[in-house]
Amino acid sequence: MRTANPALNKNTFTELESSDNVMTLGGTANKSTLLLCILLATATYTWGLGADGRMLMMLGIFGGFITAIITIFKKTASPITAPIYAAFEGLFLGGISSVFEVMYPGIVSQAVFLTLGIFLALLFAYKSRIIKPTENFKLGVFAATAGIAAVYIINLFLSFFGSSIPVLQIDNASPLSIGISIFVIIIAALNLVLDFDFIESGVESHAPKYMEWYSAFGLLVTLVWLYIEILRLLAKLNSRR
Repeated sequence: MRTANPALNKNTFTELESSDNVMTLGGTANKSTLLLCILLATATYTWGLGADGRMLMMLGIFGGFITAIITIFKKTASPITAPIYAAFEGLFLGGISSVFEVMYPGIVSQAVFLTLGIFLALLFAYKSRIIKPTENFKLGVFAATAGIAAVYIINLFLSFFGSSIPVLQIDNASPLSIGISIFVIIIAALNLVLDFDFIESGVESHAPKYMEWYSAFGLLVTLVWLYIEILRLLAKLNSRR
């Protein structure tokens, strides 16, 4: 089994210690909701600071990255690290969202509703088996996600030299640039399907209770990525006006 989400890879639910207290779908849903509430709380704080929240936004970027790495390699710590990660990501998302909102008023609410809508639609499609995560499906999403990650890493490297890949710039509203953003959003959304599948696999394999926190963390990683990509697409579309 395979998923492109680094937090929910093929080894996520293997070689775990057995436990009588196992994860459930309900428990994972509750912890996912709690993480989202934490994220929204810190995001609201930095959103209210406006331009004064830039330092907290940077703290959120680096703090979230470090906490995510710790969580991935130390799953048993996820009951502690997952909420911390959510708090850091909230600092980042609140800050970056306020920047986009100043540039294009109304863009943040659109991005939030689109992210929520895509999440609910894919959850319904997965539960009703409209979309079935077959091995070929997983392989295709994994390959596409890996390719996107490689391009983003190259773009980050170029940014250190004052350059970037033109089609990735948010002020590039060319058909190619918009098409690439739509493609990335589709891949990010399909990662949600893989996340649902791996969470269900964890429940079926009777993974330890702390894996509810870890699974909620992995799902949050994908949701943050999806929201950012939707925000970028909307910025490109608004720049055409």
